[in-house]
Amino acid sequence: MSDTVRIDKWLWSIRIYKTRNKASEACRAGKVKINGIAVKPSREVKAGDIIVINLSPLIKTVEVVEAIKNRVGAKLVPQFANDLTPQEEYDKVKLINEMNFERRDRGSGRPTKKQRRLIDYLKDEI
Repeated sequence: MSDTVRIDKWLWSIRIYKTRNKASEACRAGKVKINGIAVKPSREVKAGDIIVINLSPLIKTVEVVEAIKNRVGAKLVPQFANDLTPQEEYDKVKLINEMNFERRDRGSGRPTKKQRRLIDYLKDEI
């Protein structure tokens, strides 16, 4: 493989972003930093670079193991990127998802006005 590759292409190829366009937009918005500096999509990355990506609410830290230009399968990603994200970040996201979970029995239909008011009241209490 080559020694360097564009950051937007690398983020797409290791499956951080679903499309290269979304990776480019994230770079332009300042959500991607290499070695602590916000970068443009055209910035070249090389092995050893530490990349911090703000995926809101998750702040993911990744080390470049090898530059890659083509998208790879999920099982091959560890050959090209080292995930340095602390476990606390993943726990934070899990807690947020658990707190926002609403459940209704299947087939029970839409809530009545009284039920909706009770749901709104309970959400405000949390």
